[in-house]
Parts: sequence; structure tokens; C-alpha cells
Amino acid sequence: MKIGVLALQGDFAEHIAMLRKLNVEASEVRLPEHLNGLDGLIIPGGESTTIGKLAVAYNLMEPLKQFGQRHAIWGTCAGAIFLSKDVSRDQPLLGLMDIKVKRNAFGRQIDSFETDLDIPELKLATGSTLPYHAVFIRAPIIESVSGDAKILASVPDGRIVAAQQGHLLATSFHPELTGDTRFHEYFLSLAD
Repeated sequence: MKIGVLALQGDFAEHIAMLRKLNVEASEVRLPEHLNGLDGLIIPGGESTTIGKLAVAYNLMEPLKQFGQRHAIWGTCAGAIFLSKDVSRDQPLLGLMDIKVKRNAFGRQIDSFETDLDIPELKLATGSTLPYHAVFIRAPIIESVSGDAKILASVPDGRIVAAQQGHLLATSFHPELTGDTRFHEYFLSLAD
């Protein structure tokens, strides 16, 4: 299995390190031809507007959309925004997932936080009954899901922070900033 990580901006190196920790071949994606031969793609956290503008500049928008029709894509934080169909503002989006996302919904950088989440699908996929410790940094929320998208996790006040639609995955938090590989393992099961 070979997984690409969109390496235009953001914390792509951390995702590559997590994949290598799982003995998965990982490569940086910056140009359309870098998508060839991949089984899945991770779009990292960073700044969603910048990622979108760079994807346009490098002629990646249409190749990424086509890739997402056939292969697993996981967007973390800014990547979740980039995957969504609606963010209530004008910026380049892939529009692959039937989710509406609100940027910086938890506040500014100083409002970043960590919390434990109960994620039944993660427990089923990995066999671990432990809660998932999630890191939120200037995180978005998933305001709503529609179509065949489903909610995977919410924070205690009910705000949605993870969703899945078939082989597409979106998380508001940063699994690559923890030592816990379970979310990467879950994504690999979607890419298989």
C-alpha cells in the first residue's frame, strides 16, 4: 500500500512519520503526477485557503477531485475544510464530502485544546476500547452532514468533529500530533 500526503503547506511531515511508523510507504504530493500509483491521500492541517490557492496554482484541483472519486482521502483540520462542499465563504474547495464546515469554530490559537473522544467505529476497527485523545488547534467544526455522510465523533457539547462518507474521512483534530496510530490505521482500512 502506498499513501500520499498533500505537501503544499501544513503538517504533512507529521502524517508521513505516522504512516512510516505503521510500515506504510508514504510520499509527498505536490503535482498531479504524484497521485499516480497511490492507494489513498491525506490532506493535512495547515491553512485551508492557502492549500486551496496552491492546489489551483499547481493544477491539482481536478486531479484531486478525480482521485477522490476512486480512492480514499482523509482531510485533517484544514484538510477537512478543503474536502467539504460548503464553508460559507468563497475559497477553493474540492467539494467531495457532503459536509458543511465552519472554520476556526473553537476560536483562535490560544483556544486550542485536547480532549478524549469516544469513537465507536475506531474501537470496532482497531479493537481498542480506549478513548481517542484528540488535539484541536484553531479547529473547524463540521456544522452538518448530508447525503450518505455520517458522524463519527462529537465533542461533549454535541459539535461534530469527525465524519465519514464512504472512502472519504474528515477530522477537525490532528491525529498526526499524537503517538496514537489508530486513526491512521482506520484510514488505511478505507484505502485498502
